[in-house]
Amino acid sequence: MKKITLLIAAMLLATAAATAQTTSRWGITAGANFNEVHFKQTDIVPSKRAWGPQVGVTGEMNFSGIGFGVEGSLLYTLKQGKVNYGERTIWSSVGAGNETVSMHYLDVPLHLKFKWRRMGGLESTIMPMLYVGPQFSFIVGASNKNLNSYPPVNVYLDMGAGVELIERLQLRAGYNFSIGQSFHTKLLDDNVAKNRTWYVSATWFLK
Repeated sequence: MKKITLLIAAMLLATAAATAQTTSRWGITAGANFNEVHFKQTDIVPSKRAWGPQVGVTGEMNFSGIGFGVEGSLLYTLKQGKVNYGERTIWSSVGAGNETVSMHYLDVPLHLKFKWRRMGGLESTIMPMLYVGPQFSFIVGASNKNLNSYPPVNVYLDMGAGVELIERLQLRAGYNFSIGQSFHTKLLDDNVAKNRTWYVSATWFLK
């Protein structure tokens, strides 16, 4: 059902792009995330959230007059989680303890965005917005490879809200979660972990 919804949204956007007047721009993005490594079998090994940075570029295309637009980004993101493998004999027996699992990604989020443009002139100072879409995360490095196995690509559903200030600065808070596995433990193949991430970011557009 999610795949069908995303396909319909892509078709609508393609149609709109072909018929509507558009404006485009790009900017620099920086932020931070607070990630949870969530295991399928939650009682197997305890875990806690951890912080990581995010930086990259964002481009957006706005359809004039209707408030909708699309955006895409290329971001370096470090997602982390603290996992206490040492509380279970299967891992402590191989020397694992309270580990910080670090996953370095190149993220490509693709969003459908809506901005409230008709605010009687106030939108030139502050303009609320919502966005949703898929995110494709390509892993470029990871820790604890002796304990965990990481797929090369992870797909997320990404969503959030924010404001645009003075028609240049966008501030947002969002949440994304992996649809497939982010990694699985090597000693227990069915112990699958998924990233669940809250984040904040700022984008300064250059035009």
